[in-house]
Amino acid sequence: MGMSETLKAISDPVRRDILEMLKQERKSAGEIAERFNLTNATVSYHLSQLKKADLIQEERYKNFIYYELNMSVFEDVLTWIYGLGGIKNEKN
Repeated sequence: MGMSETLKAISDPVRRDILEMLKQERKSAGEIAERFNLTNATVSYHLSQLKKADLIQEERYKNFIYYELNMSVFEDVLTWIYGLGGIKNEKN
């Protein structure tokens, strides 16, 4: 997934809230849906967009799907953002 898709995925406030939730610990789709006043289908759509951007990973356990952050993508985004600033020389 390219940088533009990643940035597009995190541009939505609901998706950013989901990422904030997952920062603490992995959560099931049901636990995530409980937090929002949205239909399960809408929450599922947001999860699929985050997964498509490779920002989250899913793990199936019995009848549940658990989601967690994919930290490597965040590291790539931060590296890119820091690179925009370049290296500046300080004058004495």
